[in-house]
Amino acid sequence: MSGRAGSDGPVVLAAGAVLWLPGRPKKSGRLGRPRIAVIHRPKYDDWSLPKGKLHPGEGVVEAALREVREETGFCCVLGAELPTQHYVAQGRPKEVRYWAAVPTVGEFRPNREVDLLEWLPAGKARARLTREQDRRLVDALLELLEARPVRLRDAQA
Repeated sequence: MSGRAGSDGPVVLAAGAVLWLPGRPKKSGRLGRPRIAVIHRPKYDDWSLPKGKLHPGEGVVEAALREVREETGFCCVLGAELPTQHYVAQGRPKEVRYWAAVPTVGEFRPNREVDLLEWLPAGKARARLTREQDRRLVDALLELLEARPVRLRDAQA
């Protein structure tokens, strides 16, 4: 699926998420730093966040949920939208919309697109990610969580 035309042809539209889990509770009742799911894609030999192109007729929210499920094995709940990424991939402009997301059910199993998934503290996740644009998404998630701290009682509700 593609969007508005760019100088190098139609924009490739994609969607994904920063899948995260709350950190361990602190004495204050606030949750510690989150753990973030990073995935290894053997085709590109890179560490990334779950994302992928929209299927024909598919909306961005549907695509984000599907891509997370396909690449990580987890169903999730999307939260706040994170910054949209724009870059050129394989000579074509690409626009990827992202959300913060929390897993609900599921289990990772290696598949043809993703052979490894690691849940890492935010700092280690940033270091593991191959692309700077993915690191900026982790930063955006951390800023969001700082602005709206999650307390233990909120996470249990």
